[in-house]
Amino acid sequence: MVHTHFTTLISAQNLDALINAADAGPTLTVFDCRFDLANPAAGEAAYVDGHIFGAFYMHLERDMSGKVTGKNGRHPLPDRDTLVRHLADCGVSRGQQVVAYDAQGGAYAARLWWLLRWLGHESVAVLDGGLQAWEAAGLPLSADPPEPPPPGDFTPGDPLATTADVEAVERNLATHERLVVDARAPDRYRGENETLDPVGGHIPGALNRFFKDNLGTDGRFKSAATLRAEFALVLNDTLPERVILQCGSGVTACHNALAMEVAGLHGASVYPGSWSEWCANRSRPVATGPKP
Repeated sequence: MVHTHFTTLISAQNLDALINAADAGPTLTVFDCRFDLANPAAGEAAYVDGHIFGAFYMHLERDMSGKVTGKNGRHPLPDRDTLVRHLADCGVSRGQQVVAYDAQGGAYAARLWWLLRWLGHESVAVLDGGLQAWEAAGLPLSADPPEPPPPGDFTPGDPLATTADVEAVERNLATHERLVVDARAPDRYRGENETLDPVGGHIPGALNRFFKDNLGTDGRFKSAATLRAEFALVLNDTLPERVILQCGSGVTACHNALAMEVAGLHGASVYPGSWSEWCANRSRPVATGPKP
C-alpha cells in the first residue's frame, strides 16, 4: 500500500500506484500544468494530445493567475474564491491528495503546489522529474478528457505559505531585516538578455538562486541534503522565515519555495509580484551586474 500523504514531491511510480488505488474512490486529483511563456497555448495543446490519465489541465494565466493591471506583475495571484471554486469543480476535497506536474522541470507545477499551500491544503505534491520521468518509467499517456467528477468540498484553511507584498520589499531596502532571493537565470538577474520585462536588473540587495539549480542532470530535484547545503551558501545565517523568494512574475519563486521545503528549510515567503511588479514603477531602484 503506497503512502497517500505527499507534501513536496512524488515519484512517477508512487503516482502510478495512487492512480490505480484511486479506482476505489475519489482519493486523488492530478493537474497538468504544462506551459510556455512564449506560446501560452502550447501547454494546453500538448495536454489535449496526451496526459496522465484523469488529469485536469491547469492554465497558468487563466487558472493560476489573477487580473493583470499593468502595476501588479505579469502573473498576480488569482482571486482566492475563484481558485477554490475551480479546484472544487475538479473534484478536490479537503485533505485529498493533489499532484501537479509539467514538462518544464516543475516550474509551473510548483506554482500550483504553492497556491494550494497558500489555501491551507497540505496534501499536494509535484511529480518529481515531470512528464519526462513518467514516460521514462514506461507509464502511459491518455488523450481522453477526464470524467466530470462529483464536486469536491474543498474549502481554504489557514495558509501554509506566506506572501510578502511590494511594500514589505521596499521597506527592506532600508531595514535589511530580510534576505531577498531571486530565482531567475543569472543573466536576467544581472540585467542582461531581458526579454520578458521592460527593465533589466534586480531588486537591490537580492541574491541569485536560479531555480534550475534545484534539479539534477536527470531533471529530478536534488537530494534534501544537497539542497540544504546549497541554500546554506545563499542564505548564510539567515533564518528561512526571514527569506523573501521572488523571480520574474512569482512563478519560479515557488520552485525555490518547494526546494527549501524539501531541504527542511521552512517558512520562506513568496513575493508574488516579483520583478515584473517591481520594475513597473520606475521610481523603484534597480541594481545590475553581480552583487559585489
